[in-house]
Amino acid sequence: MKAIALFSGGLDSTLAMKLVIDQGIDVIALYVNIGFGSTRDRREHMVNMCNQVGAEFLEIDIREQFLRDILFSPKHGYGKNFNPCIDCHGNMFKIAKSMMSELGASFLISGEVAGQRPMSQNIKALKVVGDLADSENLLLRPLSAKLLSISIPEERGWVNREKLLDISGRSREKQLKLAEEFGLVDFEPPAGGCLLTEPYFAKKMRDFVKFDQLEVEDIDSLKFGRHFRLKDGAKLIIGRNLDDNSGLQSVKSSKFSSLEAVGVKSPFALISSSASEDELNFALQTLLSYTKADIDQEYKILFNGGEREYFAKPFKNRENPREFAI
Repeated sequence: MKAIALFSGGLDSTLAMKLVIDQGIDVIALYVNIGFGSTRDRREHMVNMCNQVGAEFLEIDIREQFLRDILFSPKHGYGKNFNPCIDCHGNMFKIAKSMMSELGASFLISGEVAGQRPMSQNIKALKVVGDLADSENLLLRPLSAKLLSISIPEERGWVNREKLLDISGRSREKQLKLAEEFGLVDFEPPAGGCLLTEPYFAKKMRDFVKFDQLEVEDIDSLKFGRHFRLKDGAKLIIGRNLDDNSGLQSVKSSKFSSLEAVGVKSPFALISSSASEDELNFALQTLLSYTKADIDQEYKILFNGGEREYFAKPFKNRENPREFAI
């Protein structure tokens, strides 16, 4: 007997898998990549958690489908920010269900906990997610199973309902105790898990789609740096630290060109390739304003790694660029 678990890498989904694996079920931990999971690569961590409980890790990329079908037209709306959680979860389970035959799985598993999130994980919302996925009652939520209607895996005796749990609410006390009992280590502390739930990220999303159509190649540009919307509509992004600089350097998009100052410790920056001359000059000065550059000295700035060179001085009033900050 085999099951597919929707796997986020978090503690709840890891525990849900462990409860089922301990009943003799093989579990495939399916990580569905929508593009907004994190600012860092968590694959090593996810594989580690799967290895600890004996699950097989599998990742699929649905970023294009998520942008096309879910993100901008969720039937059940958004949470507090830009997060269409109910539609997103339903979509993930629908995709997982479509893979059951190919992977030889008989049912689905989720680490969702009843009442953990007031909008997307109340009991009514959990039912809506199952309906959206057309799950045919094959979806098992081991952490809260005893609080929910009996599922087919329980009804048919594939798993023993008495060995499942009745966890509810926002407290993680029971999960942490269970993790200790199972000997789990290196698990992540509770967190939102999706950038779309974060207020500042949602603000950047709304700004982006006001001026442009969001495509897969644009997603990473939203994850890093300080963001500015310049007077003619160009976008300027300036790294705040080494992680930001590295993240911005990895962005592969024809919509942006890079800027980096020479002769002073400089953040890495991206500017819309369509920026006007005035916007570009403003960006050069703004970039230098986020360094320790001498305000009376002119510095060379490399455009696209040296494709062109510009010279500029920082703003004398370093507060000046902030009026364009997103």
